[in-house]
Amino acid sequence: MFFLWPDHLWFLLAPALLPAAYLWLLNRRNKTAVRYSGLHIVRDAAAGRQWRRHLPPALFLLACTGLLIAAARPVARVPLPWARSSILLAMDVSLSMRVSDVKPTRLAAAQEAAKLFLQELPKDIEVGLVTFAGSSQVTQRATLDRAAVIAGIDGFQMQMGTAVGNAIVLCLAELFPDQGIELGDLSFGNKPQGRSLDDKVKPPPKPFTPVAPGSYDSAAIILLSDGRRTTGVDTLAAAKMAADRGVRIYVVGLGTVEGDASTPDGLAIYMKLDEPTLREVARMTGGEYHHAGTADTLRSVYRNLGSRVQVLTRETELTGVFALISAGVAMAAAMLSLLWFGRIA
Repeated sequence: MFFLWPDHLWFLLAPALLPAAYLWLLNRRNKTAVRYSGLHIVRDAAAGRQWRRHLPPALFLLACTGLLIAAARPVARVPLPWARSSILLAMDVSLSMRVSDVKPTRLAAAQEAAKLFLQELPKDIEVGLVTFAGSSQVTQRATLDRAAVIAGIDGFQMQMGTAVGNAIVLCLAELFPDQGIELGDLSFGNKPQGRSLDDKVKPPPKPFTPVAPGSYDSAAIILLSDGRRTTGVDTLAAAKMAADRGVRIYVVGLGTVEGDASTPDGLAIYMKLDEPTLREVARMTGGEYHHAGTADTLRSVYRNLGSRVQVLTRETELTGVFALISAGVAMAAAMLSLLWFGRIA
């Protein structure tokens, strides 16, 4: 823990003097004539209830100390609930996902792991689904309807090619619809400056200012791929776009790293997992990279990601917490004093 205004801690010297002042008042009162207003005071003293006399002042002293600590604005690293409102699953559906080195196949294992991931997430986090091979599609927009996402996962259609960068760009277009991110512009060059009468007038894109990688707290991308980019936007260029927008990408590399594998029907496929690029995507965006060579490992990775993205450890100012607790302690001291002695003293 540290303090934003540490100079205010000097005020804690005042509460340190209050016990001495309290003892001086007690001794001064004992020297005066003692007048009993009722027999109940004598009974309380005889029953050993003198602690009641000192508890309200002790609580009040504790409340004053807490308020002075709050005035110094304490900050600590504490675990907080996941602040992001949506997660986009970007999943590879290229033909190499038919390979059975991950049982029963890479695709089936990925589908099962993704469904398990949905079960681990809180119900108030929206989940979207993007699939990619030679092209990329938004299979399901971010929604709270888990059944709709599961239906999209069950309906995967495999294609040729692997456009990892396209998937990232398409996810960003979904997360930032007002920034005018167009996958076609990046894949095939800029569109002509002029437009026909049939073209729809689009609002101008919202001005974009790069932010620190990993600083965007409203969404994240979980990317699964079993190969390397063969078409589309450069993967690292797309990762740079995500990093500039503060979006974290958690990357899962699936299958063999060596590249020798075969499909269930015996056809040989050479598709080496591009681990260096995938690791760099995670590093650039402030995310994480995980390799899953088996179905059990893949399920474990998704389960860990599900718990990882729910809780964040951040530096959080605790001024309000200290002030609220101190106010409650002060109210408790006042109520006990009124209950036991009929006055606040």
